[in-house]
Amino acid sequence: MNKLTTVLAGLLLCLSTNVFAEQHADAALEHATAAAAQGKAGHAATLVDHAKMAMDESASASLVSKSITKNHLDEAGELLQKAVHEGNLNHAPAATKLVDEAIVHLKAVSKK
Repeated sequence: MNKLTTVLAGLLLCLSTNVFAEQHADAALEHATAAAAQGKAGHAATLVDHAKMAMDESASASLVSKSITKNHLDEAGELLQKAVHEGNLNHAPAATKLVDEAIVHLKAVSKK
């Protein structure tokens, strides 16, 4: 009985980490989409705020993800970091392009 309990607990933990990652990936996509909209409107400072939140969420999701999903989340995080840098330089078009590339990776995660 004890082995069965341990196996079931392990299975439940694995399933819950996927849900945890999915929630953070969805939040990252939401913030990245908002960042892109702000960038297209020429608001670099607001883009930076949303990109930072998206970056934090993608990092949280990456901590519990594996394989291809983790690769997409890590790539999205790197692109968002570059977008923050460009946004801080008030280069809204360049930052927006980077956020758009990050969105492609975040959407790939949501399809898994």
